[in-house]
Amino acid sequence: MSKFDHIRPYYDTEVNQAILSVVDDPMMKAIMEFTFPDMEEAEWKSQLRKTHSIRDFQINFIYPAIKMVLKKSSEGLSYSGFEGLDQHTAYLFISNHRDIILDTSLLNYTLYNNGLMMTSSAIGDNLVKKPFLMALSRLTRNFMVQRGLPARELLESSKLMSQYIQELLMHENRSVWIAQREGRTKDGNDATHKGVLKMISMARGEESEMNYFKKLHIVPVSISYEYDPTDLLKMPELMAKSRAEVYVKGKNEDFVTVLNGIIGQKKRIHIHVGDPLDEEIDQIMTEVESANKQFQALCNVIDQKIISNFKLWPTNFIAHDILHNSEQYRDEYSIEEKEAFEERFKKGVDQSDEVAMKNFLAMYANPVTNQEVLKVSDREV
Repeated sequence: MSKFDHIRPYYDTEVNQAILSVVDDPMMKAIMEFTFPDMEEAEWKSQLRKTHSIRDFQINFIYPAIKMVLKKSSEGLSYSGFEGLDQHTAYLFISNHRDIILDTSLLNYTLYNNGLMMTSSAIGDNLVKKPFLMALSRLTRNFMVQRGLPARELLESSKLMSQYIQELLMHENRSVWIAQREGRTKDGNDATHKGVLKMISMARGEESEMNYFKKLHIVPVSISYEYDPTDLLKMPELMAKSRAEVYVKGKNEDFVTVLNGIIGQKKRIHIHVGDPLDEEIDQIMTEVESANKQFQALCNVIDQKIISNFKLWPTNFIAHDILHNSEQYRDEYSIEEKEAFEERFKKGVDQSDEVAMKNFLAMYANPVTNQEVLKVSDREV
């Protein structure tokens, strides 16, 4: 047995047996009927039973499912930066994180459309407690991030995950997707947690952190949704945070969020992938001395890339103007777009609760504010 067995995706030799174990699950039926509305049940079951690799499962079933999600719940997916990637190079994609399933699914959809290698992706094991979801996750090349462990076990789990990421990138030549922080960004402030980078570097051995990071070909990813399909679901946690209260998730909250992320209206979506951070890492090694400050400098670079390449939509500018009671960005949206946003805002948020209103608006407005701050910093430099 491999030490990675409890966190890794299925091997291709295990795929068919895993599919056979879930082919009759009601959730599989729901996914297939959504994806192939004109296909008889016997036909898609027959095709599933003939599937023997993750790639075949992804291309023949998951790819059409994502295509249907885009058709039913969006006004299209655009992308930029992919022409700068090499089809034979394994990259560590460090991404902002807005939606549990779609962020990585849409990246892989776009990578495949551009003839590039699809990723193995980190997912919290708290999201796949149900046997069907665990099987589906492992069938789509996800590896498990173990959540809620005591301190000692968490350290060992982090070391193991670092080793597995190294195994994928350096030995299997497989790209990896990981979020820049634990959990989704709920307030619109995309920030890289230093702990994520420290975890990734644990497998470096005697090598310096920055030399090791350079070998991983780190690529920042910015994904933005015109409408966040889970915006209202994020409000209870934001409200608890504003009251300095501990937020406790509801029993099926993660599953409801996953479902809403998939079927909820997103309007337009954009993904940007940056260039590998080789030059930036060289500069950090030259200009920053202590390892801790180097970590922070790399966090800052990733943040700058993600924020500056984040596609701002009319919803972001509208929320910013409403929040600041201004018309600073009036030319960035139409009257109809503002009315549609205000209708969603007024329908979903108690207009007598000033804190709730500010939290909702800030969720959309903060990416604008963060780009403003970056531009000021660039001018000062």
